[in-house]
Parts: sequence; C-alpha cells; structure tokens
Amino acid sequence: MGVEAFRGRVAIVTGASRGIGREIALGLARAGARVSLAARDETALARVAREVADLGSTAIVVRTDVTDAADCRRLVEASVEAFGRVDLLVANAGVSMLAAFEEVEDPEVLARVMDVNWMGSVRCAHAALPHLVAAGGRIAAVASLTGLAGVPGRSGYAASKHAMRGFFDSLRIELAPRGVSVTVAYPGFVETGIRERALGRGSGRGAAPAVGRVMAADECARRILEAAAERRRETRMTWRGALAPWLRLVAPGLVDRMAAKAVGWPP
Repeated sequence: MGVEAFRGRVAIVTGASRGIGREIALGLARAGARVSLAARDETALARVAREVADLGSTAIVVRTDVTDAADCRRLVEASVEAFGRVDLLVANAGVSMLAAFEEVEDPEVLARVMDVNWMGSVRCAHAALPHLVAAGGRIAAVASLTGLAGVPGRSGYAASKHAMRGFFDSLRIELAPRGVSVTVAYPGFVETGIRERALGRGSGRGAAPAVGRVMAADECARRILEAAAERRRETRMTWRGALAPWLRLVAPGLVDRMAAKAVGWPP
C-alpha cells in the first residue's frame, strides 16, 4: 500500500524542525496526512509548517521539549484538539554525543542524552498511547545503527539508542493484540547536522564518517515512512545494519572492527 496509507491520517512528528524529522513531516504531507510538528525551535517549525501548507496539507506547530512530560502531554492534547485523533507517532527527537568517554568532563552529559533520546520517546509514546490504541495506529521510532552495536566516540548516544531498541521492541509485543504496530528504524550516517550540535564534544575523534557513506535525509525519511506504512517491525538502512546481527554470532570481534573503521577509530 505504501505511504498512501497515511492519507487522511494524523501524525505527530518530534524533532520536526530539521533533518530527518522535517523530511518525514514533508513526506507525510505529500501523502495527504495532517501533521503536528514538535520541537523546541518554533521559528524553524513555522517554516516547516509553511512547507507543509505549500504541499496542500495542514500542520500545527507545538513547541515541545521532550524532556518535559507536561510538554509531551500538551503536544498530544493539541493534536487531538486540532485534528480529533492521532494515528501515527514518529519518535524522532534526538541529540548526539561525540567524545571518547575518557575525555568526558562530566558524565551527567550521558544522562542528558538518555533523557532526550530514550526518555523523550518514552514520554511521547506514553502520552499518545490511548489515542493510538483507539485508532489502531502506528509508532515509528527513529533509532540508529548504534542501537545495534557499540561505536567508539559515541558511547552515550549508543546507550540511548540501545535503550530505545529494548523499549520499543517490548512495546511492540505489548501492543500487537491492540492493533498498534511499532516500527524501529536503524539509519546509518545521515546528513542532518546532528553531529554539529552534539553534546560532550571531546577532541573530535571519530566525529565524522568516511566520505560517500552519508545518506540524504529525504531518502532516510522515505524508508522510515514506507516501513511504518507497511507496519514492518524494523528497517535497517545499510548493509552493515543487515549483517551485524549475524556477524555478532560468529565473529563479534569483526563487528567491533567494522564499527571502529566506520568512524575512523583510532584517529
């Protein structure tokens, strides 16, 4: 059926002001969905809302800090008030971290990464859940290949994405009898600018992927939406992501070396 499954539906997209979230919002608009745009940057969200309108759809802007449970509840309430329902939650809001752990001056930076990436998606899912159950809806959680294997220089980020994987895999099983599907996306390197806004930056070791390995944000968004529309349990977007689970069974050291090489580690 493809993304046309979202025609006439209502979607909440967190982290919608730029990058993958923006492209997901525009993809939903093209498919005929109405969209609630959530992020902290209202000015950027307003630009995305205008782009949605130019595509012939409707969006509302809801300034949301996903580390604040009250904000997450207000986001869902505003969506229901504006559109009457919620059919899709895209848990995309996130922050990166780039530093060797030994270079981290304050380990609380890892708590911040966990609070945004993992608990932010948990808070939004909790707030939206009754409406998703009522609609027989969908959740799409944007994780990362670092949710499948450790990556040097990204220990806090990898931990948060591993947590997302465990939470949403568990939630999938819980919600299957209620008709709600949960799709977890595992992008590799995507051109979003998230690395430039990363927390806990150290010397920059492992801060950038090798040239030619970066996916465009619109391509990443398209794959996520297609997987969610088809109610797939997950989508892995690189050959590394597809092979890693099998390689870890027979050659776990090779997986570690592949992760290190992908970020140029050691520098």
